[in-house]
Amino acid sequence: MIKFKIPFHRPYISQEEIEEVTKVIKSGWLTMGPKTLEFEEKFKEYIYSDSEKKGFAISLNSCTAALHLALKAAGIKPGDEVIIPTNTFIATAEAVTYLGAKPVLCDVEYETHNMDVSLLESLITEKTKAIIPVHFGGQPCDMDEILKIAKKYGLYVIEDAAHALPSWYKGKKIGTIGHLTCFSFYATKTLATGEGGMITTFNEEFAKSIKINRLHGIDRDAWNRYTLQGDWYYEVVEQGYKYNTTDLQSALGIAQLNKLEWMWKRRKEIAQKYEEAFKHTSIETLKIKSDRETSWHLYVIKVNNRDELYKKLKEKGIGTSVHFIPVHRHPYYKNKFNYKKEDYSVAEEVFKRCLSLPIYPGLNEEEVEYIVENVVKYAR
Repeated sequence: MIKFKIPFHRPYISQEEIEEVTKVIKSGWLTMGPKTLEFEEKFKEYIYSDSEKKGFAISLNSCTAALHLALKAAGIKPGDEVIIPTNTFIATAEAVTYLGAKPVLCDVEYETHNMDVSLLESLITEKTKAIIPVHFGGQPCDMDEILKIAKKYGLYVIEDAAHALPSWYKGKKIGTIGHLTCFSFYATKTLATGEGGMITTFNEEFAKSIKINRLHGIDRDAWNRYTLQGDWYYEVVEQGYKYNTTDLQSALGIAQLNKLEWMWKRRKEIAQKYEEAFKHTSIETLKIKSDRETSWHLYVIKVNNRDELYKKLKEKGIGTSVHFIPVHRHPYYKNKFNYKKEDYSVAEEVFKRCLSLPIYPGLNEEEVEYIVENVVKYAR
């Protein structure tokens, strides 16, 4: 008999979100508008709250769009190369190919599943233009080392922070370190608007480029042309895209941002319960380095019977997932770029053994205990 039905994830939605969205519906303005600008401003205030220097925050309809426009702003062109970890969601590689560039894959660290920085310099060629560190599960990559290498070779650092809100590296919030940082507000993320994303940057020219490109390459505030304060005339100055977010999503984002750190603390509590429960078992957990704080977007274990454990937990009503199928394994990318499994031995080992457990604020204590009980019972 199944005691609980625990999905891998469920967003933490309360009355506050419902009220914010209702206000937008009643306002009659549903697409990008004043609520989106408010969300950008509040997000900017949050990210740069501990930073002496203040930057920009530009909302988009996904983190994939954010990566695309960040790369475009950085001047990535056909024939260029961009280094990414192979252990990432396919969107990281996909955004590179949108611009005709090549994703050059880097293997990962076994203990963190983050990009192995010791391999970076061996991957750099005269065609390399940028590095995209992916903060796996929310734990920041070794940013000092990455930035040092990037500076040495004149490369841009574009952080894929889809998992990393909020996360800290040596006391600095993720979003204030690289040249550009891309966040995700997808339904399963730590701040969820269904779909959505945000770019932060200190570079005014980058911010201007992204704002123009998110709305068809129009040179003005295109969203404003239907208001009484706006004007019908506009000019297209770049080949742009339809990447803007909406006030409906932004209303959700504002409500979620208000409780972001509370939700992070709850995920941290759950992670600590998992850590304690698995400490004296054969179950391996990720190592969190002492000079950083993870968002705990994911809680990943490594076991020897991953597929069997996945099925057993499913039978018990517990949803789990695998993060990730490495980029080099996907047929399209493998065939197009001639990736070989033997070049990514750590990612291969990680992939065979990793399983992500539920970790979200809506999990209650009984559910957490039930997950622990079954993982310990069936993991090998």
